[in-house]
Amino acid sequence: MRQPDIEIYLKDADRAAIGAWLTAALNAPCAWQQKGRVWRCNCANIPVVLFEKAVGAWHSLLLESADTPWANDAQCAQAAAAYLQVNVRCAPGSWQEADGVNDADNWLQAKADGQLETITWHTA
Repeated sequence: MRQPDIEIYLKDADRAAIGAWLTAALNAPCAWQQKGRVWRCNCANIPVVLFEKAVGAWHSLLLESADTPWANDAQCAQAAAAYLQVNVRCAPGSWQEADGVNDADNWLQAKADGQLETITWHTA
């Protein structure tokens, strides 16, 4: 099932490199514009938001559309990790606050070699 949006967390990734990856993956340019503490672009008619250092050294990347090449966060995380050669984390599913806190610290981590592992990540 396709997720309505994609959110991943990239460790120590450079904004220019993230833009280059998005440009290659979406086959459209990504020109960042700063709005407060976040950077935004519209790439292939997909609104993209980058919040640098959202959690420590981890940058939050949100693609606000279901019309991406990836059906879910995990596929996107693996693609980003392979291209950028950084660790990338994402939620294992479409968790929402209403789901409770029991599984809130369960995450997936994609490594540059394509391996996907389940981790515990305390973000609070």
